[in-house]
Amino acid sequence: MPNDFFLVDTSVWIFALKKDPVVPIKDRMDSLLKEDTVITTGMIKLEVLTGAKSEKEYKRLKSRFDALESIETDDELWRKACENGFKLRRRGLTIPSTDVLIASCALQADAVLLHADAHFNLMEKPLGLRCESYVQVLKKALS
Repeated sequence: MPNDFFLVDTSVWIFALKKDPVVPIKDRMDSLLKEDTVITTGMIKLEVLTGAKSEKEYKRLKSRFDALESIETDDELWRKACENGFKLRRRGLTIPSTDVLIASCALQADAVLLHADAHFNLMEKPLGLRCESYVQVLKKALS
């Protein structure tokens, strides 16, 4: 049984699935998928699936997501996301609500958030969020 589950953010899915992927991101994603440690949530599904370029790609991605365990966004999770957003704002951090929701999902599931989005780095300490960040890897790959 794996030690940790990983909530894989949209920022990782995008760069892992590209025709010309960011190799370290793709390799990490492939490894976690093989280990069956990837989980998801509705917001990430929404962000990834609405970016599909064709019906065929949409169906392929949907099938992939349907095979993953999904964190439910129930009333308690929404309440916690609101509290987290308020807490961050009081500390002077204005984070997109979608990212606050995704971080709250990771916290609820006690999962590591795998991402390539600097917003999550900002939330790590204030929320006690466990992250594996590929922000620097992505910057290097895109420069």
